[in-house]
Amino acid sequence: MTTHAIAQAMKQVEAVLRKEPERGLDDDAPATARWQGGTRVTASHANGAQMQTDMPAELGGSGDQVSPGWMFRAGLASCLTTCIAMNAAAQGIALDTLEVVARSRSDVRGLLGMAEADGQPVNAASRDVQLSVRVAAAGVSPERLRALVDASYRRSPVPCALAAATPIALSVEVAG
Repeated sequence: MTTHAIAQAMKQVEAVLRKEPERGLDDDAPATARWQGGTRVTASHANGAQMQTDMPAELGGSGDQVSPGWMFRAGLASCLTTCIAMNAAAQGIALDTLEVVARSRSDVRGLLGMAEADGQPVNAASRDVQLSVRVAAAGVSPERLRALVDASYRRSPVPCALAAATPIALSVEVAG
């Protein structure tokens, strides 16, 4: 889709939402993960798209697929990249380069349910999360590009969910 087409689509949606704001809240497509044995999992979208995950060999997996933690970082990076591209289109900025790298550090002890020396459980969450953006657009000032990235980050759903520590409701059904 061209920059102009993206901008037009966004304007049309915004016009509808100005008249009917309640239409802005929608159920997101669920992600369904099914265990395939060992540490291999298939995550599926309602449209049929699938992604395989597995753990590294040192944690009992095959190491031949991406890990769920990598999918988390990929979600952060791709969400911000998409948001920047959409906002650039809305502003009439023709991007030449756009790349987002998501990095984090994790303590495997948390995944294994281990505790610190003082008995406190080690947090399994990623920490030291970093998003690095490389962006360029001919004839656009660095200040404007930085503002574009900053505004996009502040309204990018996946980074916002992480920054806001969105609550998660867990329900369990014991089968069979």
